[in-house]
Amino acid sequence: MRRFNKVVACALTLAMSASAAVGCGSADNSTSEESGTTTATAVEEKTESETEATETNSGSGAGSVYMLNFKPETDEAWQQLASDYKAETGVEVTVLTAADGQYNTTLQSEMAKESAPTIFNVGNSSAAQTWDDYTYDMSGTDLYSHLTDKSLVVTYNGKTAAVANCYEAYGIIYNKKIISDYATMDGAVIKSVDEINSLDKLEAVAKDINDRVDEINDQFGYELTEAFASAGLDDGSSWRFSGHLANLPLYYEFKDDGADLIAGEAEIDGTYLDNFKRVWDMYVGTSAADPKTLNSGSYNAETEFGMEEAVFYQNGDWEFSPLTNAENGYLVTAEDIGMLPIYFGVDDANEGLCVGTENYWAINAKADQADIDASLDFLTWCITSDEGRDAITNTMGLAAPYDTFSGEFETQNVFKKDANKLMSDGKTSVAWSFNATPNVDDWRSGVVSALTAYTDGSGDWDAVKDAFASGWAEQWKLAQEAQAE
Repeated sequence: MRRFNKVVACALTLAMSASAAVGCGSADNSTSEESGTTTATAVEEKTESETEATETNSGSGAGSVYMLNFKPETDEAWQQLASDYKAETGVEVTVLTAADGQYNTTLQSEMAKESAPTIFNVGNSSAAQTWDDYTYDMSGTDLYSHLTDKSLVVTYNGKTAAVANCYEAYGIIYNKKIISDYATMDGAVIKSVDEINSLDKLEAVAKDINDRVDEINDQFGYELTEAFASAGLDDGSSWRFSGHLANLPLYYEFKDDGADLIAGEAEIDGTYLDNFKRVWDMYVGTSAADPKTLNSGSYNAETEFGMEEAVFYQNGDWEFSPLTNAENGYLVTAEDIGMLPIYFGVDDANEGLCVGTENYWAINAKADQADIDASLDFLTWCITSDEGRDAITNTMGLAAPYDTFSGEFETQNVFKKDANKLMSDGKTSVAWSFNATPNVDDWRSGVVSALTAYTDGSGDWDAVKDAFASGWAEQWKLAQEAQAE
């Protein structure tokens, strides 16, 4: 790797973290102390032998790899992969894992070193802007060619700055068993769950199920109370709507405006808020929960769905583990559940699940070409070899968006399988545009307050629109002013 002429002078402008309640693969996160001896809060904690190995090989002409890992809980697996790859190819691979919450400062420090990382993590387009000079264009690489969804990249300055190494997805979780039984009933709106492919159809099914709860229970022995699980607006649940449901109108408006789907824009018009209202009214109108008490904290949508009291439940693939954990005592099993897109009445025929991540591999463009090539070869090996695929899927517990993960290397999370199927069928995953939310807590608080008032009858929809659009512009301006200071 060449010697750098200057130290990285700029601090990271934004933390590389998504606004979702759960980060990619983070449901089982361990503390940095549990991650192995290579976990570091600063470059000084990298061992002397690792540094020497990188520097020795970098001058050999064969190329070497130095990966700065983002996820502490995967450190041991990456160390094993590095060892396996060296044994197979002779190429030196060094993995340094930053401590939890210390990635940005560790990256900044490491990039100022002579032996800087050749592989590092970029979390979003703001980070890609910060590290623009250091990101290699990935668009022509084998790694990129294997992506099942080419939207799972970070683009900046006309190049593919980074590609996803894992993803999470959210949508509408549904009970296959109950819907299949319902579909056999006289007068059922559908004959198969495959017919639920639009907002029109989802609304019709939800309303019909909700109207026929007693009939369904009598015929099939369920204890249903509602079609949709409660849409709680308390602090423990409201992010599902002020963040995840709100993502849909943001995504489609950013798309119309030609804005970056992740970075967003300073002002929004709320073009698709009528669609938001339609989905929200469906959630509330086909639930047994009292609209006047949705912010009380007395509802538990996961339990309602898990105990087969509800058929539909908006949430993410991180719910697979708690829903199927026998210790929780839920009635649903892995075979009973699946995930539909949050159909929004805009582009239903082409819409996939809401898919995103904060974990993207970037290649250091300032490294020697031999090291760049070696790093790309290593990552390609990780997604094509048995050792790499097994480690990513089974050891790290991640879902990788590459066409090489099938059969024994496919994730066992059925929600991620549904996401993969939709991608393979050519559906367009909905980007996590809520990552652009300015002053996220303040903006969401305003939206939740207005949405609560609309739902309990003390307010109106115009107030929701105002909180959504005017509140966005206000918080964006405040965020920019704070950053300038």
